[in-house]
Amino acid sequence: MENHENKKSDQLHNLESETANQEQNQKKIVDHDEALKDLNSKILNLTLTIMDHYPELSEFLEEIPATIPNDNNPEMTLSHLLTYYESLNSILNNYKLEHPATLNK
Repeated sequence: MENHENKKSDQLHNLESETANQEQNQKKIVDHDEALKDLNSKILNLTLTIMDHYPELSEFLEEIPATIPNDNNPEMTLSHLLTYYESLNSILNNYKLEHPATLNK
């Protein structure tokens, strides 16, 4: 009888662990999705700023290779988006430093 109760206790413990792992995985997915939404929003705002106030930089919007997935990893990842955002931000900030007259835009 004691062996049967131990077995049930182990099964319950395993089920609880599995449920906790599933909840952690779900949270990671939600956090990842939120990070993607946030980064996409930042990229959109930065892109609109460039298009509206610095059209001379718009040629760089499509030329940054970090946004082109390769054959080995065709999926656009958070890392790709972050690299793209940082590239756009760097281009804009460098342009502002080199062209101080445009800071009023």
